[in-house]
Amino acid sequence: MEHPVETSPNKRGYLLEDFLFFHLRDSQTEAYEYHYHDFYKVIIFIAGKVTYLVEGSTYPLKPWDILLITDRDIHKAVIDSNTTYERMVFWFKPGMLAKASSTGSNLLTCFDTASREKRHLLRLDPVVLNELRNMLTGFEAAHDSNLFGSDIMKHSLFLTLIVHLNRAFLQTEPFSRPIQAACDETIRSVIQYIDDHIGGDLSIVNLATKFYLSKYTLMHKFKEQTGYSVHSFILQKRLLVAGSYIKKGLPVMEASFTCGFTDYSSFVRAFKKFYGVSPRQYAKANHPVS
Repeated sequence: MEHPVETSPNKRGYLLEDFLFFHLRDSQTEAYEYHYHDFYKVIIFIAGKVTYLVEGSTYPLKPWDILLITDRDIHKAVIDSNTTYERMVFWFKPGMLAKASSTGSNLLTCFDTASREKRHLLRLDPVVLNELRNMLTGFEAAHDSNLFGSDIMKHSLFLTLIVHLNRAFLQTEPFSRPIQAACDETIRSVIQYIDDHIGGDLSIVNLATKFYLSKYTLMHKFKEQTGYSVHSFILQKRLLVAGSYIKKGLPVMEASFTCGFTDYSSFVRAFKKFYGVSPRQYAKANHPVS
């Protein structure tokens, strides 16, 4: 059974390796809160009664649905504790796939597109699904094996799986397209605007004016759809994006201003509370001096 570790009020789990795999079957009694990870995640839902909420969108899951979650996506699962929840889960560092990508084939395409377009759920047609299940069977065998080369085979099969997920995401057949989730269209547009203007004026007044809503209506609908206040959601988004920029090597102060923080000392305090370390410690951990 997976027991995620709370490392801050909204962050769950550690990932010290390039990727981890779990095949989990349990009856959930814990009520998950909205959270994020500093890694990417694939969830392959097998059985149970589960609804996933991601970035204000609601996905009632069907067997063998696939969720694509990035380190920028705030999400939670709502689980019926009267059923057994079975799923396969991959945690991985995006840098791993970036290194394995080629000039013409970016393995992060399906994840980053799903996050940008708010279409996190992939539902495969029967033929593609059968291929996927065969791949997963082979991967699990390699994952559980101690034979020579099993680690190499596991790594290779994981990359093969990611290639097939990208192909399924990008192809035009209707059964193999990301599923558009139930969501209030106005709030979806507000979230998209926040993502696209993370360094700009995201005050309640500006957002309410932009979307022709009263401040009260915006705050009420946003909280209802996402579980967050507008202010808290924007703050966490800015910190997530700032952390992503710092990982990519952007200087800490530049990352803070790029993400809309006008006061550097306030940014440092918020960052440390959110990530558990200072921005400079975070930068050093992700870019150690050799």
